Order: sequence, then structure tokens, then C-alpha cells
Amino acid sequence: MASLAALSSNLFNGGCLWKYQDELKVSKAGKLRIRITSLASSSPAQSLQFADGKANKLEKLRIGVLGASGYTGSEIIRLLRNHPHFQITLMTADRKAGQSIESVFPHLVTQDLPNLVAVKDADFSAVDAVFCCLPHGTTQEIIKSLPTNLKIVDLSADFRLQDIAEYEEWYGQPHKATALQKEAVYGLTEISRREIQSARLVANPGCYPTSVQLPLIPLIKSNLIEVRNIIIDSKSGVSGAGRGAKEANLYTEIAEGIHSYGITRHRHVPEIEQGLSEAANSKVTVSFTPHLMPMSRGMQSTIYVEMAPGVTTQDLKDHLGNYYEHEEFVVLLKNKEVPHTRHVRGSNYCLMNVFPDRITGRAIIISVIDNLVKGASGQALQNLNLMMGIPENLGLGCLPLFP
Repeated sequence: MASLAALSSNLFNGGCLWKYQDELKVSKAGKLRIRITSLASSSPAQSLQFADGKANKLEKLRIGVLGASGYTGSEIIRLLRNHPHFQITLMTADRKAGQSIESVFPHLVTQDLPNLVAVKDADFSAVDAVFCCLPHGTTQEIIKSLPTNLKIVDLSADFRLQDIAEYEEWYGQPHKATALQKEAVYGLTEISRREIQSARLVANPGCYPTSVQLPLIPLIKSNLIEVRNIIIDSKSGVSGAGRGAKEANLYTEIAEGIHSYGITRHRHVPEIEQGLSEAANSKVTVSFTPHLMPMSRGMQSTIYVEMAPGVTTQDLKDHLGNYYEHEEFVVLLKNKEVPHTRHVRGSNYCLMNVFPDRITGRAIIISVIDNLVKGASGQALQNLNLMMGIPENLGLGCLPLFP
């Protein structure tokens, strides 16, 4: 019989508490029987069964991480450390090619991982799936050249916008993989789970759009709020700006202040409006202003909406509560509890709540996520789990880090 210590290493790995419903039973024959059930309950019931101390193990799936030297790449590596079925066999970083991952990220010194290579030298025959964490504009041609048997989750913005003319307008260059764009599925997990399950290429949502669309799409679909006059005030930790050395991101430029940027022209605007317009079956235009905050990670979106005639804030809360009742990673807080970014740090959770505005007929929605996890790498892993047909919460059991 496998030892309980060995079993515990699967459930409490890397300092993370896996959130499972578990039942320990001793059979009449005196054998330990353990059932572990995934809490990804909006999808068909999926479970891992352990009988007589032996798991029905899946073969390890080989994972490539393109752009492993950036923040989202390092988060993918951190999360995969706790994944029972994924193993990293390839990591690329053109400017860091030939280096070990601990030389780029010293906090990963304990991990046994392959050295970084340039994309052009990567052997994709040795991987089953790829997380693409490359900058916008560089991803299209690389993904276009990958073997068609690979499952791909792209964390850049290159495949998020369905209209390639809109992509060119907002990103300043023509799209170079238009055929692939038609194939890509937008990966807002809790909204598009069924489409993601059968996808080969998933466009992982941006951080701001994730924090905004999760509360708004269910309300728009149910006609509980008006689609006019939506005002979104969002704030992000500095890691959202990437790891590149930029003057605007220096400590003295960011510390002890709030930095508004991308006013009326932030690249996440068309992505937000695309999702909300699809939910409304009509064009939706929003007022969106992002701000950079002097913290390393975390994101809050404060959203001001006009309710439909006769609708109350309690109606909004009831609908969101019902919509996300069985979701593990989206949580509607109780009563007047206020979501705070420090309560999701390092986790894949989105916390939200609804409050009445002082202006009659309006409501205030607050949504918080970790921009690097639910806003990027965590949602990417959630999506790849779905694409591979395994419980979507695998590798994502880390509770928020507090204090």
C-alpha cells in the first residue's frame, strides 16, 4: 500500500494546500480507499480515484513554455510544480538561451528543469502542449510554424480579437496568422468552458478583461444592467507591465503614487468591448481607465453600472451568486464584504461583490484577481487542463498568500 506520506506529497505540494473534497474509507478487508473529487463543478463531474492505495495514473504530458524568462512564464513554472500530470520538457527564452532557469529566476533554484533554448532551436517533437508567453506581435508567426498536433494556450493578445482589422488598429501592425485567428477560442474559462474543451488553440484573456468580464457578462446576458454608461476604473500591480527594463517602471517612478495610463486607448478596451458586445448581441462601448499601483501584483476593477428598470442591487447579487454557485475560482462575497487584492495574492481566485450607489438606479461592482494568476498563467493552466480532458483545478490549489 502506498504510504500516507507519499499520498500527502501529492496533496500538499510546494507549500500549497490542494482544495479537494476527500473521503477516506477503510474497507472490510482493511484496505484504505480514498476518493478525491475535483471541484470544477460546472463541467461534467471529473474525479481521480485511488483504490487500494494505487492511483490510476495518467501518462505525464510534456509541456513547453515559450518565453519562460518573463513573469507569466515563471508563474507557469511555479504552478506546474504542483501539477500531477504535466511535466515541463522545453523552455525557451531567446535572450537567455543556454542559461539555467535559476540564473534567470533564483527562486526556482530547487527545480529540476531543462535549460533555456532559443525558439529556433526548440524540439517540438518532445512536447504535447505549449504555453506561449511571448510578447504581442511575435507570437503569430511562431504559433503558425508549430506542429498542428500541439495544444496551445497563447497568453499574448495576438489571437484575442476576432476582427483582424481591429487588431491592426489597436496593436499597430497587420495580423500575420489570419487562418489561425479563425480557429482560436477566447479562453475566459467560466464563460466559454465548452468551447475551450474542444479547442486546439486558446487565446488566454488579458488581466483587465478577466476582472471586468467575469462580473459583467452574466449581468448583461440576463438584461439586468444597461449596456450604456458602463464606467470601469481598474488598478494593477507593476508586474502587469512586464519584466522589461522601462524607465516608467523604475522604483522612483512608481513608488508612493498612482500612475494612470492608456487613457481611452488602452489595448484591452477592444477585448473588453468584444466580450460585452457578444453577451449583449449589440455594440457595447465602455469608459475604461487603468492605473498602475505601487505593488508587485494584484488587480482591482471598480465598475459603475446602470441597472435595468425595476432591478435592484440585490437582484444583481442573487444572479451572480446563482451563476457562479458551483464555480471554484469565482467567489461572490457575502453581505457588504469588500473584495481586496491581498486576499487573492498568488491564487487563481476572483472575488467580487455588488454595492448600491448613492445615485438611484446605479450599482458599484468590485472585482479582484491576481493579475499574474487568474489574470494570466493560472487561467492559462485552467484552460489547458480543460483542453486535455482532466480536472480544471489541477495545479491550481494554492491558497492566497497572506500576509
